[in-house]
Amino acid sequence: MKDPTKIILRAVATEKAIKLIQEQNTLTFIVDLKANKHDIKRAVEDMFEVKVAKVRTLITPRGEKKAYVKLAPEYKAHEIATRLGLL
Repeated sequence: MKDPTKIILRAVATEKAIKLIQEQNTLTFIVDLKANKHDIKRAVEDMFEVKVAKVRTLITPRGEKKAYVKLAPEYKAHEIATRLGLL
């Protein structure tokens, strides 16, 4: 298994990312380009001890891979965002 800190590079703290945290229980991360959705899900679950409901990814115009990680309803994205210093 890959090291979660190699997969999750950093959290994103844009207005859109904050809105997703508040409205859709979704965290946004910049991740390793080679990481697939299963890697990202496992890394987030291991790093933050949460359950992940869904992972969506895209490549940004800058060439970075962005992951939208929706948490299971029993976990709160704003709690993790607060721990990461985003909120």
